[in-house]
Amino acid sequence: MIAIIKYNAGNIKSVQNALSRLGVESVVTDDEKTIRNADKIIFPGVGEAGSAMSYLRERGMDTLIRSLTQPFLGICLGQQLMCKHSEEGNTDCLDIFEVEVRKFPPTDIVPHMGWNTICDLRSEIFKNNSENEDVYFVHSYYADICINTAATCNYILPFSAALHKNNFYATQFHPEKSADVGEKILKSFVAL
Repeated sequence: MIAIIKYNAGNIKSVQNALSRLGVESVVTDDEKTIRNADKIIFPGVGEAGSAMSYLRERGMDTLIRSLTQPFLGICLGQQLMCKHSEEGNTDCLDIFEVEVRKFPPTDIVPHMGWNTICDLRSEIFKNNSENEDVYFVHSYYADICINTAATCNYILPFSAALHKNNFYATQFHPEKSADVGEKILKSFVAL
C-alpha cells in the first residue's frame, strides 16, 4: 500500500490515477499510523511553500516525515518542501536535503511550464530511463545543484530536476503527468 500524504496541496488525484494505471493501491491520508505503516509514501504538491509548511507543522507532520524510513517520493512542491529553505515566503522547510530553493530570475518565461529534458541520472528510480528524456514541469522555484542531485535540467540555468538521499527521493517534475517516461519512474519507485 502506498500512502499519499494529504496536506492541502494539489495534484493528489493525478498521482492516484497514475498509480491505479500501474495496478497499485493507494490511500490519501494525513493519519500518522497509516503513513508509518505504508510500504511507500508519496508527497505530492502544487501550491505555496509557506502555507504548506504551516499545515505540516500544525499537525506534527514535519517531524513525522523526517522520521520515516520507507521509500518516500516528493513531487514538485513536495521536492521543494524537502529542502532546507525556500525563497517562496522566506520559508524554512523540512531540511532533508541541505539545499536552497530559489526563484528563477525574473523573466517573461517564468514559470517553467511544459516538457523539458532531464540528464545526469543518478538514482535507482531512473534505472529504466535513458539520459535526455523529456518530462513535464510546472514551477517558478528550483533547487540548486547539490550533493543530493539525482538528475539535472537546464531552464534559464541548471537546477536539480531530482534529488535523492537515503530513502528520500524527489522530483521537481511531475512523473504522473510525464507519459511513458514518468510511468517508468513511478514503476521503479514502486519496485524499491
